Amino acid sequence: MKYIITVLIIFTQSVFAQDDLLSQIDSTASNAEVVAAFKAQKIVNIESTKLLGKKELYFVVAHRFGSIKDGFEGFFGLDNAVTQIKFIYGLTSKVSIGAGRSEQAYDFSVKYLIAPQRENGLPFTFVGFNSVGFNNQMKESNYPKMKFSDRMIYVNQLLISRKFNEKLSLELAPTYFHENFVIDNNQTNSQFSLGMGGRYKISKRVSINMDYAAHLNRSSTSPFRNPLSIGVDIETGGHVFQMHFTNSQAIHEAGFLGSATGDWGKGDIFFGFNLVRVF
Repeated sequence: MKYIITVLIIFTQSVFAQDDLLSQIDSTASNAEVVAAFKAQKIVNIESTKLLGKKELYFVVAHRFGSIKDGFEGFFGLDNAVTQIKFIYGLTSKVSIGAGRSEQAYDFSVKYLIAPQRENGLPFTFVGFNSVGFNNQMKESNYPKMKFSDRMIYVNQLLISRKFNEKLSLELAPTYFHENFVIDNNQTNSQFSLGMGGRYKISKRVSINMDYAAHLNRSSTSPFRNPLSIGVDIETGGHVFQMHFTNSQAIHEAGFLGSATGDWGKGDIFFGFNLVRVF
């Protein structure tokens, strides 16, 4: 009899222990991180909250043709193109660093996870992005008194995204950027913008992407406009191919945020693509 009671006690304790363990597993699973809000490092022009895996290496070719408004004279934008070559490396699964070069600027950046969206927890993913750039368009022949410090560009962004379901993800990107040299004398060097964007999946490997940035303290005499970009993401195995139309030919952050020259209403837009290869 004592043997039977002992067995029953051990069995009961075992059942309760298993229930506690399963409860912990269910709790952990229900509070898992929400991943893959975006498939590429950028929505179109604006940085997304996606981070690289540890020791992953991305090779990015970003290309913007000339304005299609030029018509046949500019071969519908095929002339006067701008290209950026960029490498991005995952130091950890939470920190990525990048280095890029275009005809317009050199830039070096870091992107890092602050807090992830969770299934039954925090409803948003928070990611920080900081970059320092060097204006490559300023020529000494045009600016004989130019100092090296005049070329410096600084960008600081807080990226806030939410993946609502398997199809829809949205993001806000409040941004502060500082250019040591600005063309418009009435424009302050320190500038602010509010970026926003998102993607909607239309198939397993294809999504429609869009982003826009409202400049918050642009000079009334500025010749530049707010950047609006619309595109398509295509996932093909080891890389993501992004095709889009945008009113900004500049690719680096301060360039497209502060210096977009195109006008959608007049057909003054640029066709471009971002090609991302993963190693």
